[in-house]
Amino acid sequence: MSKIGVGVLGAAGMVGQRFLQLLQDHPMFEVVQLFGSDRTAGKKYGEVVRWQMDTDLPSGISEMVIEPIDLNNMNNMDCEVLFSALPSEEARKVEPQLAQKGYKVFTNASALRMDPYVPLIIPFVNHDHIHAIEEQRKQYDWKGFVVANPNCSSTPVVISLKRLHEMFGVKKIIVTTLQAVSGAGYPGVPSLDILGNVIPYISGEEEKVETEPLKMLGVWEKPDFRYADISISAHTNRVPVKDGHLVTISVEFDRPVSQQEILDAWENWQPPVMSMNLPSLPPRPLIYKHENDRPQPVKDVMTLSGMGTVVGRLRPCKVLDWKYIALAHNTIIGAAGCSILNAELYYATYC
Repeated sequence: MSKIGVGVLGAAGMVGQRFLQLLQDHPMFEVVQLFGSDRTAGKKYGEVVRWQMDTDLPSGISEMVIEPIDLNNMNNMDCEVLFSALPSEEARKVEPQLAQKGYKVFTNASALRMDPYVPLIIPFVNHDHIHAIEEQRKQYDWKGFVVANPNCSSTPVVISLKRLHEMFGVKKIIVTTLQAVSGAGYPGVPSLDILGNVIPYISGEEEKVETEPLKMLGVWEKPDFRYADISISAHTNRVPVKDGHLVTISVEFDRPVSQQEILDAWENWQPPVMSMNLPSLPPRPLIYKHENDRPQPVKDVMTLSGMGTVVGRLRPCKVLDWKYIALAHNTIIGAAGCSILNAELYYATYC
């Protein structure tokens, strides 16, 4: 079977690079087009990119010429799928028009995440929300569609809570994030700001962590999303770590729950998507570490090839019911890896 041609929007940035790394030798998708800013357009990718990945830049990608994001000339392109690593404001202008032209847009940008007809998906959590694209096309008269994945810090929160919410009902959570510098892109945070320091503010992040989980832990009931009834309070912080967002979570349930019940819920969780044999699925979505000093970004961020969440330190909370730590790779499952998994989910569902 021939591979599906894909393009990457914002290919030279940190998440764009991660897309290219993860798409190398992908069994379903082949990168056929790269798109970038006016600064990079018309140049070979290898000439302009500051490659930050831990593997070599693929030679075929290095020689590809970056194309401008010019909506007037983006008709009948070689790709049918576009993976978007665009900044939010540009994504807000560009992605709907690309969907209108008929392209399948899988976006890491925040611009359309809370749109009433755009599904916000982590396949472990809410794979069935993919069906919202049918209503999206109807409401907006689009030939294509947009599917979003969540903020990189929302990701470990939602993955770790999904099974607990199904079994016990989550009422309240308090979240504190310790977010890696790669989440700010490249060149990211100036070294004089972050070395030996913690920055206790990341613009827009607290609002995302407090709202996105409600959509993902809710249900799609055509023609609307019904949000989960959970109260969330979030503090977001930038810390001097390269990769991996660590979150501390305190949670209150609808009923009394024992520690063993929570551990069993995580251990035995098999989301429905696990039976779909998607190429990028890890063996399981979540692993619990029993050591009292884990998870740690340096030791655990590449667990499950960066496509899962590592949880640990479950213990009683004196304010709510229970508290624990969760870690996820912010540019793999928290960004490009999730977008690719969402594209695999679409083709497994509709093709």
